[in-house]
Formats: sequence, C-alpha cells, structure tokens
Amino acid sequence: MSAAGLGDPYFPDLGNGGYDVGHYHLKTAYDPDTDRLTGTATITATATQNLSRFNLDLYKMNVRSVRVNGADASFARTGERELEITPRRGLRERTPFKVVVRYDGVPQTLGGPIVFDLPYGFLHTGDGATVVSEPNAASPWFPANDHPRDKALFTIETTVPRGLKVIANGHLVKRWSARGKDTFLWREDRPMAPYLATASIGRFNVSTTTTGKGVPQLDAVDPEVASDPDALSTPRHTTRATDELADFFGAYPFTSAGSIIENNAVPPLNIDNALETQTRPTYQKQPIEKGVVHEISHQWFGNSVSVHRWKDVWLNEGYALWTEKYWAERHGGQSARAAFRQLYDNPPPIPPGRPAFWDIVVADPTRDQMFHRAVYFRGGMALQALRERIGDEPFLRLTRTWLADHRYGTGSTEEFEALAEKISGQDLDPFFKVWLHTPGKPAAW
Repeated sequence: MSAAGLGDPYFPDLGNGGYDVGHYHLKTAYDPDTDRLTGTATITATATQNLSRFNLDLYKMNVRSVRVNGADASFARTGERELEITPRRGLRERTPFKVVVRYDGVPQTLGGPIVFDLPYGFLHTGDGATVVSEPNAASPWFPANDHPRDKALFTIETTVPRGLKVIANGHLVKRWSARGKDTFLWREDRPMAPYLATASIGRFNVSTTTTGKGVPQLDAVDPEVASDPDALSTPRHTTRATDELADFFGAYPFTSAGSIIENNAVPPLNIDNALETQTRPTYQKQPIEKGVVHEISHQWFGNSVSVHRWKDVWLNEGYALWTEKYWAERHGGQSARAAFRQLYDNPPPIPPGRPAFWDIVVADPTRDQMFHRAVYFRGGMALQALRERIGDEPFLRLTRTWLADHRYGTGSTEEFEALAEKISGQDLDPFFKVWLHTPGKPAAW
C-alpha cells in the first residue's frame, strides 16, 4: 500500500507515494451552460514499491469507474480528495502500469487564506473556464499525483461547444469538429508539475509567431480586452523575455511559449493576478512588461526547477521578483541594488490581517502565508544581497548551475544554500540565517 500523501509540511496529504507518473492523457468535455465536466484520465506510471493499493488526488468529482492494466479495479473515496484504488492484481516494484479513471461533475473552485482569499483552481468564467491551480488545485479537475515532486508529460484533449476555443500547455497537435462540438488536442513534451497544467476555455483571439531563438509562440487573448494596449503588447514582451532571459539563465527549458490573457479582473471573479502555467502563463488582466518578465522567469524558476516542498516557494517567487529588477537594470532602468534598497527602507503595504513585512520567515512562511508579499520582495532582496556578498560572476554562475543541475526536477532551500557555499567558497550560514531563516529586518547591507 502506498502513502496517501508525500508528507509535505504544508500539505501532508497532497500527492501520493509508491509510484511515479510518466504521462497523463486527460480527455475531457466541458459545457459552460451547466459547468459540468466529464473526463477520462489515462495515467501511465511506474511502481516504486510493491503495491496492493494506491491513491490518486481527485477533489469531490464523481468517479464512475477505474481500470488498472485493463482490468476493473475497486475504489473508494476517503475524504474529499483521496481516491483509493485497489487493483485486481498487485503491482510489483519497478513495473509500469496504466490507470484509467472515468469521472464527472462540476469542478470546484477553491478559496481560503492560502491565496489571500482569492478564488483559484478551476474558475468558471463568463464564457467558459480557466485553470490556475497553484498550489493544490489540480485535483478539482483531474485525478493526479498532485505535488511538484512527481512531474510528468501531459496530453490535454478537451471538447467544448462550437465557437469556443481551448488553450492549454505545449503545442496544439490537432483540432477537429463533430456534432456541434470542437475538440482541441494539446501536448506538453517536457515534464510538468500537475498544478502548472491548464485548459482555458473561451472565445479567444489567437496569434502565433516564433521567437528570435526559434521557440514557437502562441498567444490567446479574451476579445473583450484584445484592443487594450497592454494586451496588444503582451506577445512582443513575451517574445523578448523568452529570448533575453535565456541569455541570462541558459536555454529556454521548453519547446513552446506564449500567453493566455483572461478578463477576470471584473465581477464576479475580481481576480487581479497571474500564474506561470507552463509554457503559456495565464494573466487575469492585461499585464505590463514587468509582469510578463516575472511570469516568463518562472518558466525557469518554478516550472523547470520546482519546489521540493511548498515551504521552498521563495526560490520561485524571490527569483522572479529579483529578475524583474535585474531586467530593469539591464534595460537602462534603476539598478537592482537601488530598487531593493528602496524596498528595504519602504516595504510594500501589507493587506489587513496579514503578518507584518519583517515578521515573515522567508524560507518557512507557513502555509497560509506562503504567498505573502514578503516571500516575493524579501526573497528577491535576499538574492540581491547574496549577489553583492559573493559578486556578480559567482552569483550568475550559481543561478545557471542551479537551473542546470535541477532541470525538470525540484530543489530545496538547503540545496540552494549548499550550492551557493560551494560556488562562492564562503561560509554563508550566518548570511542565510539572517536573510531567510529568522524574522526581523536584517542590518543594512
């Protein structure tokens, strides 16, 4: 029997032990008029131990049948999220197996304090839906091993009423029509954490191009905001950031790029944020240049190299925030040093009811504060302080080595700190203790 959870300190029951997923084929149909989704998920995996029983994460959806290696399997729901599967025959360690789950229902939108009380996960929009699942909301729309430690390849096949489009990760492989419905088949050919999978459904305007470095790019925008200057400039910003950040950080880690611009910063959703959905970030309103740079930087920091535990999220958000300031420095704006010193003297305002800026422990902010502004801004500030401590060349070498060593995998704070000490040749324990592991305002650097 596998563990019903990977023991992440913030989400102990998220993910599952005992197997490693290689590929998801998600065959779904969605009707915006009823908000109903029907799906067949075909999951290929390899057992990492002998298994008489194993779990998948699936939040509140109705399960119609489960088959393992072509044979009917028994299953049970244990709580809101766990789908416990007992195959007819046990699975031997190191043996590949295939699971087919048929399910349906109305995918639930999550909320609560984690993402500052904003809705996230499967969002029901005016003309369809969009999916922004960080950190724990893949399971409301498909059965998954829902933790970044288990990345896989994805095929996303979605059928919608004719006139709507589906924009997902990777490449659009095929599109066809039948009986008043359109089906879109997308494929992401590089490993992806489940929370980074998306399927945005709506009446998008779609454009395609290729970046200067040869990366195919597809951009989709809600027609209600398609004439907005920021929306019009997003493809250009995306092209530039995809190519130029590769000069800083190493080759772009994926085989496609682009953007999805929704119009959700209006009632009833009122969402004004973005998510680095792999290959094609999703923006809830029209982004400006620094917003595009932030999300494209996440293709390296967060997507190619993901958190090993969710408490390590500062490595994603701190690097993305630092990249915004470094980008400005490289393009004739304020230096990152000056920008972070301004933030040091005048931190950003914090919403009511949240801990003060200097009270957060950056490397362990607690689950409900994992997206606190301090994780972003103090994380970026710590990286700039590290850059000044060890020097520009070692810092850039550290960054590139980190990305190369952990490409398509995960990384932890402890691993990053050890690599920084190895590359710099310095004892950085006191530095990291002050900047990452204790609350309070560090002494000026």
